[in-house]
Amino acid sequence: MRFRVILPFAVAVLYAAEVYAADKVRVGVSNYNISNLTVGVAQTRGFFKQEGIDAEIIRMNPNVATMALVSADVDYSTLIGSTIVANLKGARVKMIACSLDRTPLSLVSRADIKSVKEVKGKTIGVGSYGSTPDIIARMVVKHHGIDPETEIKLLALGSDAARLTALKEGVIDVMIVAPPVDFEAKRMGFNIISHAGDIFRFPYNGLATGMKKLTERPDEVKRMLRAMLRANNYILKNRDGTIQVLVHWAKSKQEFAEAGYDSAVNAFSADGSIPEEGMRVVLDGLRKSMNITRPVPLSEVADVAPLLEAQRELGLRK
Repeated sequence: MRFRVILPFAVAVLYAAEVYAADKVRVGVSNYNISNLTVGVAQTRGFFKQEGIDAEIIRMNPNVATMALVSADVDYSTLIGSTIVANLKGARVKMIACSLDRTPLSLVSRADIKSVKEVKGKTIGVGSYGSTPDIIARMVVKHHGIDPETEIKLLALGSDAARLTALKEGVIDVMIVAPPVDFEAKRMGFNIISHAGDIFRFPYNGLATGMKKLTERPDEVKRMLRAMLRANNYILKNRDGTIQVLVHWAKSKQEFAEAGYDSAVNAFSADGSIPEEGMRVVLDGLRKSMNITRPVPLSEVADVAPLLEAQRELGLRK
């Protein structure tokens, strides 16, 4: 009898200790979609929990998410483009990993627009000004000979779904969106006129945090990174399971989830490394748009030390 009484009590104590030990963190994301799939998989497939992280994933407007990171109202953000902009403006925040090392974004246009060259003089819907989609939209049109400062108009509309609605209603001529919204729009008769990932390779999404967090909670940061690296490994090796995350977490239809996964899977980084050459492209573009004349070393906007440690612990680096 004594054994039967003590055992449930011991299990309860161990369970309580595990819950108590978990670090509660808040993670800001722009959407529950394929761009943020790494944190979605880490959450729904238990990788955060296994690393002792109790994560709350909060959908926010990109500008709000970045301000929340700066003020420490959220602990982490996946919006690395906005984070870098904030850093260059003096905020004490840094990028710490890259979950997608090329962009899955596409330019999708009205049915009568057949190429990027026809976007001159048109209105492009983005998430928010200064966000990664905004930066990439400018880079794509510039690649095709259009001045993004004078020959197009950019309109901040929030989520991918909001941009699709605006395109359907004729508020915008073109939108930049992630899968599976591009596939959904194509089914409606719109045109995919450019896959940005076919043109550029640079960090698209990842993880950023405050410098105070890096200094005061390095073990938590490392465990966050371990969870995200394990999530990306799952994404790359488990198509069916990942598609189910898109269906249930991102609320995507099965056919759109399948198309989105197949379109974007190769963009996910196996080890979270920040591609230096691509990062330089991003920084050079931001320096020009922000009128920064001084050189910006990568170490100013990114801290890779915790990532290197997480990679070694998971056998991704010697």
